[in-house]
Amino acid sequence: MERTLIILKPDTIQRRLIGRVLQRFEDKGLVLAGMKLMCIDRELAQTHYAPHEGKPFYPGLINYITSGPVVVLCLQGNRCIDIARKVMGQTFGFEADPGTIRGDFGASRSFNLVHGSDSPESAATEIALYFSDNELLDYAPNGSAWVFPEDDA
Repeated sequence: MERTLIILKPDTIQRRLIGRVLQRFEDKGLVLAGMKLMCIDRELAQTHYAPHEGKPFYPGLINYITSGPVVVLCLQGNRCIDIARKVMGQTFGFEADPGTIRGDFGASRSFNLVHGSDSPESAATEIALYFSDNELLDYAPNGSAWVFPEDDA
């Protein structure tokens, strides 16, 4: 079972979209393994976004993610990373397809509502930044077999 990290960024929180955004992932059959409401400090933000250090958008990214509360999620399911990224949509809301989180709720280049891990390796690294092992649950809700049949892994 694959896992991914999702961050509902400060604009999602400020716009009171937490439930609507979380619902998109649940509607697709992904299971919530962990969830926290928190503020990301500069040190954690710099660690998380270290691969982007030195890029022109890096300072703004750090300022944005540390500007207010976020909700950090660990989701799990078969092909969880690919599914979550499709649910989120293209990075910039004005480029994202309708029906995606960014396509339906975003229009900005700067505020893009959500972060999602882009590979199994980054997911493992990112999840470990925000959750300890004892903060994550591994369970299958009733009805999971109707979303992810055993022969569809």
